[in-house]
Amino acid sequence: MTQPLALVAYENLMPGSQLVNRLQDLGYRVSQVADVTELVELAEREKPMLVVIDLAFTKADICELITRLRKNAATAHIPVLAFTAAANEKLQESARLAGAKIVATEDAMQHHLPQLLDQVLAVE
Repeated sequence: MTQPLALVAYENLMPGSQLVNRLQDLGYRVSQVADVTELVELAEREKPMLVVIDLAFTKADICELITRLRKNAATAHIPVLAFTAAANEKLQESARLAGAKIVATEDAMQHHLPQLLDQVLAVE
C-alpha cells in the first residue's frame, strides 16, 4: 500500500523536524518544502494528501500562500493543517480566514497530532 504524502513547510528546526518524524512514524511519506514560495506549484505537481505548515515564516506570507492553495482548482481540495505559537492568536485567525482547515498550537501538534490529522482529513 502506498503511504499518503504530506507536504511539510517549516522554518524553525526543532518543531519542524519533530513533526516530520511524527508524521513518518504515523505512516506518512513526508516531503519537506525547501522554498515555501513554491508551495502551490509543488502541491499541484505532487498531489499530497495534506499540507502541514508553520505560520511563523519570516520570509513569506503564509496566509497568502494558503489563500492561493484554496483559489487554485488543482489544490483547493487539499486540507491545510497550520500551526504556530499559542500566543499568536491574530495570526491563527488570519490562517483560518485564508482557508486553513485547522490551526493548532505547537504544543497541540506534539501532543495530539493523530487526532488533528483525523480532523483535518475528515470529509465534510
